[in-house]
Amino acid sequence: MKNEEKNKKKRRKIFLSLLLILFIGVILTASTYTWFTANRQVTVDTLDVNVSTSAGLQISVDAMDWKTIVTKDDIIGASATYRAATNQVPSGQTNPVSTAGTVDAGTGFLNMYLGTLADTDASGQLKLTATKSTETNTTDSGEFIAFDLFFNVTEEQTLYLTSASNVTGGDTGAGETDSKIQYASRVAMLPQGHVENVSQVSTIQAAKATDATGLVIWEPNADIHTATGVTNAALYSQTVKAGAGNAPVAYYGLKDVISAPGVDFTSTDGTYFQQVQAPVLKTTNSTGIPEDSYLEVLHLERGVTKVRFYMWVEGQDVDCEDYASGGDLKYNLVFSIDPQANGA
Repeated sequence: MKNEEKNKKKRRKIFLSLLLILFIGVILTASTYTWFTANRQVTVDTLDVNVSTSAGLQISVDAMDWKTIVTKDDIIGASATYRAATNQVPSGQTNPVSTAGTVDAGTGFLNMYLGTLADTDASGQLKLTATKSTETNTTDSGEFIAFDLFFNVTEEQTLYLTSASNVTGGDTGAGETDSKIQYASRVAMLPQGHVENVSQVSTIQAAKATDATGLVIWEPNADIHTATGVTNAALYSQTVKAGAGNAPVAYYGLKDVISAPGVDFTSTDGTYFQQVQAPVLKTTNSTGIPEDSYLEVLHLERGVTKVRFYMWVEGQDVDCEDYASGGDLKYNLVFSIDPQANGA
């Protein structure tokens, strides 16, 4: 009888252990995380860059041919007259990357890192590794969009990004119906240099940043989160709600390579991460009318200013998760030197 009772207890313990393992397995299977798993990718379908002409603002892809509107085709074709152009505009698929906003002094480019979630280790925890991703002048591949634009003004001005600017995308059609990858998108503007005269084309084309002075990282859909994003935010002790109306969430952008075996995917280790608080559109008056919103980008000296643009899916964003992958992205930027003009 004693042996039978012992065997029953032993079988019960084994059964409970199996249930616990099954339960943990279900949790891990049902959970989603920042960064994509299983090599999920994002299709970048369309890129539009629009610039208003308020008070004489002009824009160019080569500092030679000045326009009021620059298109994706203009950016791709810039290398014909801008030999040093490094305009990366992928026509196919991209992957999430991350940056803390640091600059490579050698290239003048932002340090961008491609993160990968590794299989769970013996402790059952996902590990994040990261490699540096450097842009090239191409339309064939690349993890993110990067290109140079030149702004020309006849007198000192302040450059504003207006409320007509947005990043949109389509539903994924899988998992959560409200999941959209544009919620994890970012746009960065990094000043590269300035010349006083439009005739100094070769000088301004060759200009490059040596540090992050003047860098602006904009989060277009900072106030919106998916239900899964809410869960992910909680992992970082951030409380947000599903849908719109949220305050911007600070995140930890990558600033260095992470070698195998990697770090905990929720790590905030200062060796690899730096907190980033992306700004949002401001309002010029107390009415809160969306058309009167703007984001101050930089001060333009008289002459030509070169600015490098980056557009990417931020892997450290709480809404960057599997259900959101696969959607198209459309970037539309509208600038003005009058904050009251919505740029439409």
